[in-house]
Amino acid sequence: MIGYLRGTVSHTFVDHCFIDVQGVGYRVYIAGSTRQKLSVGKIATLFTHMHVREDAILLYGFYTQDEYDLFLILVSINGIGPKVAMGVLSGIDPNQFRTAISTKNIGILTKLPGIGKKTAERMILELKDKIGEIADEEVTDASVATASGDIIDEAIMALVSLGYNQNEIMPVVKKIGTNAQSVEGLIKLALREFSKG
Repeated sequence: MIGYLRGTVSHTFVDHCFIDVQGVGYRVYIAGSTRQKLSVGKIATLFTHMHVREDAILLYGFYTQDEYDLFLILVSINGIGPKVAMGVLSGIDPNQFRTAISTKNIGILTKLPGIGKKTAERMILELKDKIGEIADEEVTDASVATASGDIIDEAIMALVSLGYNQNEIMPVVKKIGTNAQSVEGLIKLALREFSKG
C-alpha cells in the first residue's frame, strides 16, 4: 500500500489532482479542503489510501493526517463509501465533524453531500464512541450552529449551494451569527465577510 506521495502538483481538477513523482503522474482523488491547499508547480505531500474495486484501483489523498484518519472512520460505516466520505471532508472540518457527532447535531450532518437523516443517525450511533472527548471550545462552535436554529441552518445550506464549504462558513457564522435576524441578513453579512478576503 502507498502510505504517502511527495511530488510536484502538475494539475488540479474538481475532485482529483495529478502528483508528479519523479516523472510518474499519480491521479489522486482529493477533497475540496485539500485542493484549496495545493498549488500547481509546487511540491506537496499527501497521505494516501488505496481503494481496490473490481473495476478500478483508486488513490485518495489527504493534506493532513487528521483528514486521513476521519476518512478511514467514515468508510468503516456501513453504506458510506469513499465518494461520500470525500464529500463529507469537502463540506466540514474534521473538528467540526467530531463536534457534530458528539453533540448529536443531525442538522449539520444532513447538510453534507450524500448524507440523509438515516445516514446521519447511523453515523452518530456508530461513531459516538470512536470520536472521543472534544474540547469545550469545539462544543461552543457547535452551539453556534444551533443557537439560532433554523436561521443559521438555512443560511449555511444556502452558502454551501453557492460553492462555499463548511470550513469557510463556520468561522464567519460564529463571528456574525448572533447579529443576524433573518436568513437573508445572515447570508448578506457572510458574503460581505467573504469579500473582505
